[in-house]
Amino acid sequence: MNSTVDSNNLREEVRAWLTQNVPQDWRQAMTGTDQDAFVKAQRDWFNKLVAAGYATPHWPEGWPGGGRSLADQKIIYEETARADAPRLILFFVALYHSACTLMEWGTQEQKEKYLPGILKGEIWCQGFSEPNAGSDLASVKTRAELKGDRYVINGQKTWSTMAQYADKCLLLTRTGKSEPPQGGLTYLLLDMKAKGVSVRPISQITGDDEFAEIFFDDVEVLVEDRVGKDGEGWAVAQSTLSSERGLTLVELTQRMRYSLAKVAEVMRERGRASDPAIRKELGALIAKVNASCALADQYLLKRISGTEAAGDASIVKLNYARTLREFTKLGMSISGLQGQYFEDFTRGGSQETGNWTVDFMNSYNWSIAGGSDEIQRNIIAERMLLMPREPKNWQLS
Repeated sequence: MNSTVDSNNLREEVRAWLTQNVPQDWRQAMTGTDQDAFVKAQRDWFNKLVAAGYATPHWPEGWPGGGRSLADQKIIYEETARADAPRLILFFVALYHSACTLMEWGTQEQKEKYLPGILKGEIWCQGFSEPNAGSDLASVKTRAELKGDRYVINGQKTWSTMAQYADKCLLLTRTGKSEPPQGGLTYLLLDMKAKGVSVRPISQITGDDEFAEIFFDDVEVLVEDRVGKDGEGWAVAQSTLSSERGLTLVELTQRMRYSLAKVAEVMRERGRASDPAIRKELGALIAKVNASCALADQYLLKRISGTEAAGDASIVKLNYARTLREFTKLGMSISGLQGQYFEDFTRGGSQETGNWTVDFMNSYNWSIAGGSDEIQRNIIAERMLLMPREPKNWQLS
C-alpha cells in the first residue's frame, strides 16, 4: 500500500473518530461558563484524545499514538481544525513544551519521572516571562541560588497560561552574571505545590483569567530537576519555544480558513452580502487566509524534508498574527454596533469564535505570545536577510 493510500486511510480514520467523539454543542456549553467547568471539559476531552492516540502523535514511538511522521501529524491537525474540536489549551504546555523539552534535553530519570504524569493529566505551566522580561528573555531576573544539592528561588513570573491549575512549571532562572546575559540562565522543573510558591490569576478585559502571576519565596528545587547544565538555560528555552511551531500553526491557520464561513454568515444576517465594498474586503481576506495556510504548509514541508532555515517559522507566525487581526476586524466591522456589544466569551475555542469584540481583542495576543511581531521581524532581517544587528545602546538624536 503506497503512502498516499495510507494517508487517505488515516484521514478517513481521524475524521470518523472526530465525528463520533467531538463533544456536541461544546461551544454553547463553554460560552459564559466558569473556569471549573472549563477545566473538567478539558480533562474529559484530553482523556479521549490520549486513549485514541491523537494527543501525542508527535511523541516518539512507544507512547500512545507516538512515532507518526510529520505528514501524518499534519493530517491529524488538519482534521481537528476541520471538525472544530476544542483546543487543548489546558494541556498545551504539558504536551508540547514540557514533553519536547524533556525528550531533547532531559535525563532518562527525568523522562521516566515526568512524561507518564503528563499522560495521566498533570498540568504544566511555563515560567519564562517577567514584568520586565517579556519577549526579551535575556533580561530574566528571577534568581536561583545553588545551595548544596538544591536551588533556592526568589522572584516573579507573569503571563503564565493556566498557572493557577498547574502541577508543574518549566522555570527559567538566573544563576549567574554573564556577557552576553543569556549565558547566566538555568532551566529548572518546579513543583507548583512546593512551599513558597504562590499564584495570582490576572483578570483580563474579556472577563477571562487565562493568565497568572507566579511568586517565589525561597522555593527549593533539587539539582536533579535541572534541565541541561547550569548556565545552559537559554539553549534549553529555545528548544521549548520552537516545540510548538509548525503543527500548531498548521492547525491555527486551518481553523481560520474554516471560520471564514462565519464572516459570510454575518454578512447575510446584516443584509450586507451584496455590498460590493464588503465583498471586496472579504475576497482580499480569503486570499490572505489561504496564503497563511500555504505558508504554514510550506514551512511544515521544509521541516519534513530537513530544509528548514532560521527565520522560516517567524515568517509564518508573523503572517498569521497579522491575518488574524484583519479577520477579526472585518467580522467586527460587518457586525456594526451589534458586534461591539459585550457577550460572554467561549472557553477552549480558537481566536475565531464569532464573538467579534472578544476575538478582535484576543487577536492582539498573537502579536506578543511566542515572540512579539518586532522580535519576528528582527529574526527575519538578521537571520534570513543577513542585515546588520541593531547597536545595543542606540538612541534617538
